[in-house]
Amino acid sequence: MESAIFDADSHLMETPEWLGTFAEASVRDRLAPLGLEGAGSGAAKLMASLPDLWESHRHQEIDAGVLRGPKGWMAPGALDVEVRSRVLDALGIDAQLVFPTFALGHFARSKDPELLYGGTAALNRAMAESCAPDPRLKPVGYLPLNDPELARGALEEALGLGLAALWVPSDAPGDFSPTHIDLDPVWAGLADAGVPFVLHVGGGKLLPRAFHKNGLPRPKDWLGGGENLRSKDFPVLHHSPERFLACMALDGVFERHPALRGAAIELGATWVPGLLRNLDHAHRSFSKFEPVLQGLPLLPSEYIRRQVRFTPFPFEDTAWLVDQCGPELFMFSTDYPHPEGGKRPFEAFGEAVAGFDEATRERFFWRNGAELLGLV
Repeated sequence: MESAIFDADSHLMETPEWLGTFAEASVRDRLAPLGLEGAGSGAAKLMASLPDLWESHRHQEIDAGVLRGPKGWMAPGALDVEVRSRVLDALGIDAQLVFPTFALGHFARSKDPELLYGGTAALNRAMAESCAPDPRLKPVGYLPLNDPELARGALEEALGLGLAALWVPSDAPGDFSPTHIDLDPVWAGLADAGVPFVLHVGGGKLLPRAFHKNGLPRPKDWLGGGENLRSKDFPVLHHSPERFLACMALDGVFERHPALRGAAIELGATWVPGLLRNLDHAHRSFSKFEPVLQGLPLLPSEYIRRQVRFTPFPFEDTAWLVDQCGPELFMFSTDYPHPEGGKRPFEAFGEAVAGFDEATRERFFWRNGAELLGLV
């Protein structure tokens, strides 16, 4: 490629016992099972074969064809950072955001604050330690906002671990908004530390279950399991993160914390032009009546442009998105080793931005992501 490469989305593939090794004793025995049924048919049987398979990866040659498969746990470097480093070498990736895949299922839905924040602490330690051997790997931690006071404590610990970004759920954390003033210390802490929040698929509710009850047999998901996306989920994938970002702009969080940065990852981007327009329509229509809107010196869309970045899917029309929104909003990603990233993301995105100038291409493949993390 013509520039350095920032990969805004990759994952570890956790095993059932992985998180427990990082959890305090008071939390370890209360963690929910990993929930392998969500990974598709046969996932549980695969676990027994992984030690031998992962050992073989340490001795095999890795080249750019690694993106063509195998995927998931069977991919080189799925959980072995030594091998993941060789994957980065082969692909020429200079920085890679690394998310968990399944570990949130151990604790994130719990109504018990001790388990929720104890699981969070374990995951954040796990992500920091797992990625530590290679500075190109940028670990993403987790930060639930359910309890503002506990969230501040979790943030302080996460920042001490040196995490590169923190994944926050895009749904309302309770009967209050993520823009509630009690959470301002969290947003201020992230802004002061130069650590972005990130939204990600799986961090918000999809299509309500009632819409799947149509009197017809329910199809399996595309991986052969029961918990992943189906066709009707996909068109509404962005609803929760779009609501989140709209509220962050319209309620003045981005105005109060101009150094705060955020990103929407693996949520597509075709919806972004509409979000920008609708935010400004809302401002024009309601600013006469709402004091917070009257106090915004910028248009709401300008806060998004200044402070938020997005990753298109490789099958979306990235050239159209750049034409509509400009070069500063979008980032390259592989989603390695997940299959959703496709087998040829470099080619797909390279062709999409080939018609733009070198500065735009450099922004897409490197600078927009590097700025998000403060690398430039």
